[in-house]
Amino acid sequence: MFNVRGSFRVAFGWILGLLTGITTSLVVGGYWPHVPLHAVSTDRVESMAIATGYCDESIEAVYFLDFLTGDLSATVVAKQTGKFNAFYTRNVNADLGVNAGRNPRYILTTGTADLRHTGGRASSPSRSLLYVAEVTSGKVAAYAVPWSSSAWTAGQRASGELMLMDVVRFRSTGAAAAGQ
Repeated sequence: MFNVRGSFRVAFGWILGLLTGITTSLVVGGYWPHVPLHAVSTDRVESMAIATGYCDESIEAVYFLDFLTGDLSATVVAKQTGKFNAFYTRNVNADLGVNAGRNPRYILTTGTADLRHTGGRASSPSRSLLYVAEVTSGKVAAYAVPWSSSAWTAGQRASGELMLMDVVRFRSTGAAAAGQ
C-alpha cells in the first residue's frame, strides 16, 4: 500500500534538512573571517632560481637569480597588454659580501609584507619581499620591487634597481666565527 502521509514526511524532512543546511552555511559564511589565499612559487636548476611574489593585490613579479653572476632580476606584466613592461635588477653578491669565484650556494623564497610608503618617493616597497640567502656566508638579504600601482594601472613602463631592505647573518660560518 502506498502511504501518502509517510511520503509527505520523508519529502518534508529532506526539504527541511536542505533549508537548514543552506541557512547554516550562509550564517557561518557571513561570520567566518575572509582571509585571502596567496600562493607563490619557487623553483631552481643547477645555477638558476625563479620565484614569484605579489607587488600588490592585483599582480605579482617574477624573480630570477643567476647563481653564477649573482644577478637578481624581476619583471612584471603590464595590465593593459599582458606583456612584460617593468624590469628591475640588482647584484646580490655585493650585498651579501660573496666572492662569485668561490661557488656561492643560494636559496630564495618570497614572503608577504605590508611596509609603509616613506621618504616622499613615487614608489613604495612591493607587497612581498624576496629573501635571498647565501649558505656559505650565512647571510640573508630582503629585496622589494619599487612599486607604484598608479604607474602600473596607467601602463607606464618601469625599470630600475630592486630595493635592498636589509641584510642579516642567519648563522655563524667558519670564516665569520673566526672574525674574517
